[in-house]
Amino acid sequence: MTPHWVLSTLKSRATEIAARIVLTFPYWGSGLSKLLDFSGGMAEMSHFGLEPAWLYNALTILVQLGGSALVILNRWTWFGAGALGVFTALTIPIVHAFWRLEGERAVTAFHTAGEHVGMIGALIIVSILATRPRAVAPR
Repeated sequence: MTPHWVLSTLKSRATEIAARIVLTFPYWGSGLSKLLDFSGGMAEMSHFGLEPAWLYNALTILVQLGGSALVILNRWTWFGAGALGVFTALTIPIVHAFWRLEGERAVTAFHTAGEHVGMIGALIIVSILATRPRAVAPR
């Protein structure tokens, strides 16, 4: 049996919002970084062969900040999470292509790609939960 305090915590609106913020942190943190240091973001895009770098950086910022906002605000969650999920999936062959690397770099890229797959799963779950009726916390 689940303890009452656990049920109350899990049904709390504050817990849900905090979870959405934490889930999307890698995206909005990266998006803010690329926005505040636009030239650094462009250098990152160029490093991975994404040209024109200004356009890819701008689109990345839009997806990361816009998708995060939709998930956090629970508005069109499926769309925000879907955009973040597609973005995340695309980073695997572009940035974390472990099959093209060797040694420790390949191992690190493989683990990062695995974490990305887990994030995609979490984004699917948040989309599923957004379609369900809101539970009311017990008193």
